[in-house]
Amino acid sequence: MVMSIPFVREFEFEYGVLAQLSPLIQRVIANNPGPFTYTGTGVYIIGDKNVAVIDPGPDLAEHRAALDTALEGRRVTHVLMTHHHLDHSPLAIPLAKDHGCQVYGYGLQMRPPKDGEVRLEAGDDLSFKPDVEIREGDVIHGDGWTIDAIHTPGHTSNHMCYGLREENTLFSGDHIMGWSTSVVSPPDGHMGDYLDSLARIKSRHFDKIWPTHGPCIEKVDEFVQAYIDHRLARETQIMAALKSGLRDIMDIVERLYTDIDKRLYPAAAHSVLSHLIHMRETGRVTSKDKDGLRAKYFPA
Repeated sequence: MVMSIPFVREFEFEYGVLAQLSPLIQRVIANNPGPFTYTGTGVYIIGDKNVAVIDPGPDLAEHRAALDTALEGRRVTHVLMTHHHLDHSPLAIPLAKDHGCQVYGYGLQMRPPKDGEVRLEAGDDLSFKPDVEIREGDVIHGDGWTIDAIHTPGHTSNHMCYGLREENTLFSGDHIMGWSTSVVSPPDGHMGDYLDSLARIKSRHFDKIWPTHGPCIEKVDEFVQAYIDHRLARETQIMAALKSGLRDIMDIVERLYTDIDKRLYPAAAHSVLSHLIHMRETGRVTSKDKDGLRAKYFPA
């Protein structure tokens, strides 16, 4: 049985309304709900007069107007990106240009998707490239706030999280979400990297996590451990399915993912593939085929 994650799905919000979450944190949620964005993209504003903005979100006229209202009379000194998906990054460059600042992020994908590959999530923002490339351990100083850059590959190879020192809070992007697990889709997503990244986040003992989608996570160590346990238990399930004779990834998905919306089956198939690649790399499964959704896998 897959370990249960103590999801938190209920929270109060209004689209386009600036909400004060803590002394240093505000949020505006874009009206772009969906199976991968949940209630929509949450844009975080850090600071008072001179602020950082994390993941400005989709290029929607209503959302851009709401952000402009929220930032009226203030100056954005840094635009920080967790990754390049279309529900996170399209407004990054326009917002930075309006405020005369720069966009910070890891950079381009290390393992870009192949031509013709079915894309998940809201899709890749292929035009996105940060002005300033940052790496694990970089520190970003602002007016009354300090942010640590934490490289967290897994969901994407270039995914970054940001730790706010003054409040011991993590902005997790899509790496950890309170309402759902994160999609890990090869070749850019990698399950081994993801498990390592989760362990590193847990070791830092944050007090709170604010994901880009959904509500705050407060029992952080317990929640992240449940995320890890869920993934390890899923690998046990996949191995049992292989030992029972299943070979095709979609057959495994239909057996294991009985409690999710079938619209998410393609995403689940990519996560199963990522598990199988990790299990192959660690010597637990074999295949005569090149890794992919049509490959057939066997217990080692």
